[in-house]
Amino acid sequence: MIRSDVLKELIPLISNELVICNIGLPSQELHMMDDQPSNFYMLGTMGLSSSIGLGLALAQKAKVIAIDGDGSVLTNLCTLPTIANNPADNFILLIIDNGSYGSTGDQPTYAGKKTSLTKMAEAAGCDNVIECAAEETAAVMKAALAGDKMTIIVSKCASGNIKVPVIEMDAPVIRHRFMAEVAQRNA
Repeated sequence: MIRSDVLKELIPLISNELVICNIGLPSQELHMMDDQPSNFYMLGTMGLSSSIGLGLALAQKAKVIAIDGDGSVLTNLCTLPTIANNPADNFILLIIDNGSYGSTGDQPTYAGKKTSLTKMAEAAGCDNVIECAAEETAAVMKAALAGDKMTIIVSKCASGNIKVPVIEMDAPVIRHRFMAEVAQRNA
């Protein structure tokens, strides 16, 4: 399974949740498969999906799922100790670890070599870290959504991309419709 396969299996579970999606191809894939006002697509800030997701989870009560990639987490390693030290039981971080920088040409990341993001999250102090194979991701996500505990999921999948169209919405439009959705859920 590649990242797009993982996302396709997750859509029935996350379609009604607040989702912050990683820059580039992951956002384009999610947009193509299941565009929702509850999806916030990152268009230009690599490594910040998890940080934005945590901030949103701390600011309100609805569940928040941040979908990040191994390359993005590696560019913002400060996110792991920040998450560990600011727990939000309504926050789920899904790291889709394909061992590559998928949006920039599939160059290998260190997570595809000797570096374990699962062990790094645990070492940072994150309490509920689950590593799974791509095929197990939907079941792990379902359990995390049913629970009331902050969860970090590291989904190990194969590298690879599908052809996707560019997201036509401007960043301010994405932000506005997402903020309106968050406000509606917290009214």
